Amino acid sequence: MIMIRSIVRPEKVDNVLSALMEAGFPGVTKMSVVGRGKQRGIKIGEVTYDEIPKEMLLTMVNDKDKDFVVKTVIKAARTGDKGAYGDGKIFIVPVLEVYTISSGVKQTPDGEMEEVII
Repeated sequence: MIMIRSIVRPEKVDNVLSALMEAGFPGVTKMSVVGRGKQRGIKIGEVTYDEIPKEMLLTMVNDKDKDFVVKTVIKAARTGDKGAYGDGKIFIVPVLEVYTISSGVKQTPDGEMEEVII
């Protein structure tokens, strides 16, 4: 299993969420975050804004779906045809185990499920 962490522009988040839903990946956690990338913030006049608002979307997928989901996010989050600085980043993280709180079931990367004693 893979966790895809996508950091995108706030104005693109609805596009990304819709694209993921249409692609069959509705499970997403969304958080508002701030940060800066290579551009080191934005300077407007004499004021430098070095904490730029973004949205972070967390999506869990099977390994085989990773490339498709990454391409879906890039297509939906990119500004214009070629993109622009500040469009965001995608980070891929392996997931060792997933626990469902309501049922107490544990899922491993190979898809095995077992009930955890509560």
